[in-house]
Amino acid sequence: MAEIQEQLTSYLTDAHSIEEQALAQLRQAPSIAQVEGLSAAFRDHLAETEGHERAVARLLEQRDASPSWFKDAVMRLGGKGFIFFAKVNPDTPGKLLAHALSYEALEEASYRLLALVAEQGEDAEVVATAKRIGDEEVAMQRRLAAHFDAAVAASLAAVDPDDLDEQLRRYLADAHAIEMQSIGLLERAATPDSGKLADAYEQHLVETREHAETIEARLDALGGDPSSLKDAAMRAGAINWAAFFGAHPDTPGKLAAFAYAFEHLEIGGYEQLERVAARAGDDETVAVARTILEQERDAAAMLKAAFPEAARLALGARAAR
Repeated sequence: MAEIQEQLTSYLTDAHSIEEQALAQLRQAPSIAQVEGLSAAFRDHLAETEGHERAVARLLEQRDASPSWFKDAVMRLGGKGFIFFAKVNPDTPGKLLAHALSYEALEEASYRLLALVAEQGEDAEVVATAKRIGDEEVAMQRRLAAHFDAAVAASLAAVDPDDLDEQLRRYLADAHAIEMQSIGLLERAATPDSGKLADAYEQHLVETREHAETIEARLDALGGDPSSLKDAAMRAGAINWAAFFGAHPDTPGKLAAFAYAFEHLEIGGYEQLERVAARAGDDETVAVARTILEQERDAAAMLKAAFPEAARLALGARAAR
C-alpha cells in the first residue's frame, strides 16, 4: 500500500505539470488558431484547465505534498516552445489542432492511469476527480475533431491552387517523418513482461512500417521524396524520449500514455492529409490516408484497453526498486 500511495503522489505531481503546460499553450492558442470555432474551443477549455490545475493542487495539499516546481517550469517552457513553433509555420491552424488533439489524449491517458492507481489505493476522491477530468479531456477531443475542415481551409487559404500538389508532397513528407518517429518509439517500447502492451506495440509496429513504405511510395509517385532532415530529427527525438521514459520508475505507465497521445498526433495528421489530398484531386492519396487513419484509431483503442495492464506494470516497477 505504501508503494501505491507513493505512486499516487507521483502521478498527481505529473498531472499538475501537464496542466501547467496545457495552460501555457491554451493562453496563447486562441489568438493564433485563425478559426473562430477552434479559438472558442480553446478559450472554453482554458477555463476548464484552470479548474483542473486547482483540483490537482488541492489533492496534493491533502496528501501533505506540493507540485514539483522543476517539472512545472519545464512543462511551461515546453508549452511556450510549441506555440512559437506553430507561429512560424504557414499552416499553423492545422499543426495547432493536431498537437492539441494529441495533448488532450495525453491528459486523458494520464488521468485514466491515475484513476486506476487510486482505485488500488482506495482513494475515492482521487478516483472521482481523475475520472471527471479525464471525461472533460475526452469531450475537448471531440470539440477539436469538429474543426479539421476549417483548419485545413485556413492553413491553405494563402496557397495558390496551382501549388496544391507541392503542398500535398509536403504533408506526405511530414507524415513519413512522423511514421519514422513512431517506428523508433515502438521498437523500444515492448519488454518481455509487458503482456497486452507488448502485443499492442508489436502489432502496431508492423503496421507502422507498412505505413512508412506506403507514404514513401505515394511521395515517389508524386515526384517527391521523404525529407531526410525531418526523418533524422524525428528518429533522434524517438531515441531521446525513450531515454527519458527509461529514467522513470513507472516507465510502462508513462510510455503507454505517451504512445496513446502519439497515435492521436498521427490521427490529426492523417485527418489533414486526407483533406489536402481531396483538394488536390488525388483520390489515391485520399484512400491511403483513410486506410491508415482507421488503423491509427484502432491502435489507439488497443492501447486504451491496455491501460489497466500499464498501471499494474507501473506499480510493479516501483515496488521492485
